[in-house]
Amino acid sequence: MNVNVGDFLARRAAVTPDREAYVDPQMGLRLSFHELNERVNQLANALSNAGVNPGDRVALCLMNSVEFLESFLAVAKMGGVVVPLNWRLVADELEFIIKDSGAETMIYGSEFHSVVSDLQSRGDKTDVARWIEAGDAASVLPFAQHYDAVRDSASVSEPTLGAIGDDLLFIMYTSGTTGLPKGVVHSHATVFWAILTFEASCDLRDGDRYLVALPLFHVGALTPVALNVYRGVTSIVMREFDPVRAWSLIEEESVTTTLLVPAMLNFMVQVPSEQIHADQLRWIQSGAAPVPVSLIEQYAGMDIEIHQIYGLTESCGPACVIGADNALKKVGSTGKAFFHTEVRVVNDTGDDVEPGEQGEVWVRGGHIMLEYWHRPEATADTITQDRWLRTGDVATVDEDGFV
Repeated sequence: MNVNVGDFLARRAAVTPDREAYVDPQMGLRLSFHELNERVNQLANALSNAGVNPGDRVALCLMNSVEFLESFLAVAKMGGVVVPLNWRLVADELEFIIKDSGAETMIYGSEFHSVVSDLQSRGDKTDVARWIEAGDAASVLPFAQHYDAVRDSASVSEPTLGAIGDDLLFIMYTSGTTGLPKGVVHSHATVFWAILTFEASCDLRDGDRYLVALPLFHVGALTPVALNVYRGVTSIVMREFDPVRAWSLIEEESVTTTLLVPAMLNFMVQVPSEQIHADQLRWIQSGAAPVPVSLIEQYAGMDIEIHQIYGLTESCGPACVIGADNALKKVGSTGKAFFHTEVRVVNDTGDDVEPGEQGEVWVRGGHIMLEYWHRPEATADTITQDRWLRTGDVATVDEDGFV
């Protein structure tokens, strides 16, 4: 499939150039799809001019920000491979991920001066030779270049696409319960299939406005943002989650959809009712853990639908989804497979379980990861020969097929 996720932005900018693409109320920044595309082109051309080649890994240690989105889409366009870093990790953990991925370029925010200085001082314990800092130009670390200066040095013209289809797009590290983190490898094609299955399974509408409250280094935010670019949905971005501010943004920015984990949903219902205004909000997807029925009922009382989803980094997000019409009737269920997804619950011999019987969840679709980076044995243990993803998660299926 000859697609490039960065190219979706160029196509979207041609179709709806003046529609808002990116809004950061905290920074007072609003960009149309045309404006965002020009900035992304500049960064893609600048990275290429600096010697970043297709296939090279680029690590991102950035809070939710325009620099994160620009970097992701720019690296996608010019054919590099993004390595999103969980900025909550300590230097030793980041060192392993950066070295394991082979990233030679790192784009980071000025909030991370301490950990970045530590990493740079370790010399060849990482392969990073190019450090690019987003933030105040007056405080850039001496070994780094300023992000704005790098980006603004290059042309706004469309770069030559350096990757398509099965070419790698990002390596996202997931730790699991034991051992060192494993790099989950996704391509332009797997992300495209994730976008398609989300779009076919969810009630997205022209003119929707999506609140990005989860960290962009997580697939639960990165895949939806890629979908927003593809579909022309406006991304309203929170640098960090705050429940009171979330309700304010939902009202001020006419937010219609979002994805939050259950803990965030719980924090938000603790906000005094007089501060809760959500006239435009149609639904909230929620994953990572089961949503208590009491929470579903509380949001239903505010005419907000909670759509539980189940997925993994390895599936680029989607696996199962349940809508509001079944959320209360099927309490404890995560629903059925997304549109372009197959889900089975199997026993130890690989046969489908009977209703009510426990088994392991297997997932298959075009959005399943290619592999674990440089982990052929772990890949073979996780993906069957016919491309079923063994999740390791235990579930049952009821008589109606709900997982």
